[in-house]
Amino acid sequence: MAELAEAAGITVRTLRFYRERGLIPPPRREGRIAWYDERHLARLRTIAALLERGHTLTGIADLTAAFESGRDVGEVLELGTPTEEEPVRLTPEELADHFAGQATPENLAAALDLGYLATDGEELIHISRRLLDVSAALVREGVPLSEVLKAGARVREHADALAALFTEVLTAHAKDGDLQRLRPLAKSVVEAELSLALDRRLRR
Repeated sequence: MAELAEAAGITVRTLRFYRERGLIPPPRREGRIAWYDERHLARLRTIAALLERGHTLTGIADLTAAFESGRDVGEVLELGTPTEEEPVRLTPEELADHFAGQATPENLAAALDLGYLATDGEELIHISRRLLDVSAALVREGVPLSEVLKAGARVREHADALAALFTEVLTAHAKDGDLQRLRPLAKSVVEAELSLALDRRLRR
């Protein structure tokens, strides 16, 4: 425990507190010896990154409970289950390969914060294959993953506002108010407007 605390840059007392709160999994025991490994160190670094981003220990405990029970982080964050996007299962090594060494604890914390990532046992689940592929392509083009995630957070805000606008309009004026049937119309408007906005920007 002392070696793990030193590697994580925390005190043994803090580590014991995290153990008592269930924030890290129990060690592997051989007799009276408790063995911690890289998974425990990675979890502690993720906790530190989440704390730096303003998360509370209670919120982190909720995420940890989701990890251990196999629940989706999107459910914990009340993001819901995507109806069109295809989730992708990845090993930690495969995730690292996608992002060329930029899958740091800080970026992992940001992806968890957005609900892009969840865990299921030893595997990771990305909420959308399209978002995973586009994010990896941007990183290959030289955009830092941290900036991709910051942009994703801003896009999320605008997308939520657009979804609220169309939901209000369609609920108030559509004949049967069937939002699932009419959602392709909303998506087409947004895609067309984004295309026109990019044309205007690129012409400048």
